[in-house]
Amino acid sequence: MSTRWIPRTAVKGYLRLLRLPLDAMIGLLPGNPENGEGVKPAAQLAVERADASVRSLAGTLLGDSALREDGQRRRQAARERERALRLRGRAEEKAESADTLLQESEERANKQRQRAREAAEDRRRVAETQAQKQKERAADAESLRREAARQSAQEREKAIEERAAREELRNLEANSEALQAREQELAARDEARRLAEAAGAVKAERKSEN
Repeated sequence: MSTRWIPRTAVKGYLRLLRLPLDAMIGLLPGNPENGEGVKPAAQLAVERADASVRSLAGTLLGDSALREDGQRRRQAARERERALRLRGRAEEKAESADTLLQESEERANKQRQRAREAAEDRRRVAETQAQKQKERAADAESLRREAARQSAQEREKAIEERAAREELRNLEANSEALQAREQELAARDEARRLAEAAGAVKAERKSEN
């Protein structure tokens, strides 16, 4: 048995006894040593680094290369674990950042889809409004066309009636003039006959006097 085995065993036993309450307290701390969350992983690393430093220092003071190498291995392991936790933390930060970017991208996409739906709805309402206005304008134009046709028909009927009335009036005037001429002709004949009869009577009276 090496003479250095007894101090080495004493140092290790001392460290085990020293770490028991520390490990118990660390176990009560919040956090997850696997992903580096909380204060527990940092506390564990601090204890492991202190343990490694004590072993390395004790090995140097006692001239125990095995103890010193054990301390160095533990220190290197603590460094690797710290590095791994740091890398895991960065990876988680990147993952969280990616999740945030993904969420923001989805939110932007949702907003764009919402804006697209709203724009499509606005276009649909505008199209319906324009179609309704076109229908109303077409109905108004048809109503105006029918009213114009009705007024035109009334004006034509009125013109026909007025033309017929004027024609009838002209016919009546012509008939009246013809009747008047006939009456004048008959009156002239009666006057001529009366004059002739009067002349005959005068002549007959003269003959009777002779």
